[in-house]
Amino acid sequence: MAPTVLLLTVATALMAAQPIRLHPKNSRYYEFRGKPVVLVTSAEHYGAVLNGGFNYVKYLDTLAKDGLNLTRVFSGVYSEVTGDFGITRNTLAPTPANYIGPYLRVGAKFDLTRWNPAYFARLKAFVAEAAKRGIIVEYTLFCVYYSDRMWDLSPLNAKNNTNGIGAFPRNEVLTMKHPKMVELHEAFVRKVTSELAAFDNVIFEICNEPYIRGVEAADDWQRHIAKLIPKSHLVARNIANFTQSVERPDPNVSVFNFHYARPPVAVTQNYGLNRVIGLDETGFDGTLDAIYRIQAWDFLAAGGAHYNNLDYSFVAGHEDGSFLVPGNSPGGGSADLRKQLGTLLRLFSTLDFVKMRPADTVIGGLPDGVSARTLAREGGEYLIYFHTGRVLANHRPRYVYRTDRMTIAPLVNLPAGRYKAEWWNPRTGKIDSTETFTHDGGRTHLASPEWTEDAAVVLRVQ
Repeated sequence: MAPTVLLLTVATALMAAQPIRLHPKNSRYYEFRGKPVVLVTSAEHYGAVLNGGFNYVKYLDTLAKDGLNLTRVFSGVYSEVTGDFGITRNTLAPTPANYIGPYLRVGAKFDLTRWNPAYFARLKAFVAEAAKRGIIVEYTLFCVYYSDRMWDLSPLNAKNNTNGIGAFPRNEVLTMKHPKMVELHEAFVRKVTSELAAFDNVIFEICNEPYIRGVEAADDWQRHIAKLIPKSHLVARNIANFTQSVERPDPNVSVFNFHYARPPVAVTQNYGLNRVIGLDETGFDGTLDAIYRIQAWDFLAAGGAHYNNLDYSFVAGHEDGSFLVPGNSPGGGSADLRKQLGTLLRLFSTLDFVKMRPADTVIGGLPDGVSARTLAREGGEYLIYFHTGRVLANHRPRYVYRTDRMTIAPLVNLPAGRYKAEWWNPRTGKIDSTETFTHDGGRTHLASPEWTEDAAVVLRVQ
């Protein structure tokens, strides 16, 4: 083998071994397999591994076909029952026969000193299939127990294990109060992280919604768990619903996730952390595609790097996402929405986004009811996203948007130069118009083609 070819082969192998990480030139974004990346998906309700009735290969094929690159799964120490949160055919509520958890079942109970080989085989097979498709797996280790019936299902509840551990209320599980429970948590984290150590496509999230009032996961407990996760892999922490300023960031955490973060105030509030900010769960805003498309584009155009729509069209038997989401579902999901989110990823692949920063002062003169978000590489490249979405209090659905056709001519403040403008249609995935213009510098009107719901323009200096 020639020396150059040998070096390239070695470099490729080393690159493949490097797990997804913060980008070394801009730690607000990811780097995966040597390339800058944002993570965008419309993913099933976290049961793909623990629900043995779910065909995860078909599911991952669907995400890959739609151009998406992220999924989120729960570990199995928490699960749900049919009807929880009003979810139809909830993948996180498997039948008892289909539940596959990390602990070995002995009779009617679980032995917390013995691991379930079937679970870890399925987990590694799932992550391996995702890796083949370039899909990142966000593995959520723990979840708060929202109700007694959820705690009643957990192997960590004393009534469900042979070890007599967990004979206390659910609001004390994710704390440092009970040493034997903490030892179980430690053993579980070490086991899972060692089993997944060889994979480059895993992010470990400490706990889902640890801030739920009355059952909070203690801050010292979360920091303790974060320390147990090997430095080779990224650690994510779920901060809040909507927004919150992170005042004492854990140095072991690289990804700060929010749920229902619309508008994307959480990005602005926490941009100074120089870490990835994610919108990691959506919902409770209706079932229409445009709602969650707008939230995704808005969040990434604000400087976020991670978006996970909770997609209820994925259920057992419809792992291709073809299940028709009922009107009373807590969220949406469809093949059309996934393609629209795939367009967002495709657009970002054309940008040098690692060098871009939020620059909302670039745009002005917007008509009432239209919002804009700008990412800019000053004097080189600009992404401006326009939309008509709004959150309305005491309204059902809470998130609304306009459906009329419109054109706008906002003021943009740009350096002198010759520009090419590409107007992207987030709904169709097409570029509706392209034009070039020469600008003397300062403010000028930028006329849009006709659009509805939302639109995006990419400006590049020629």
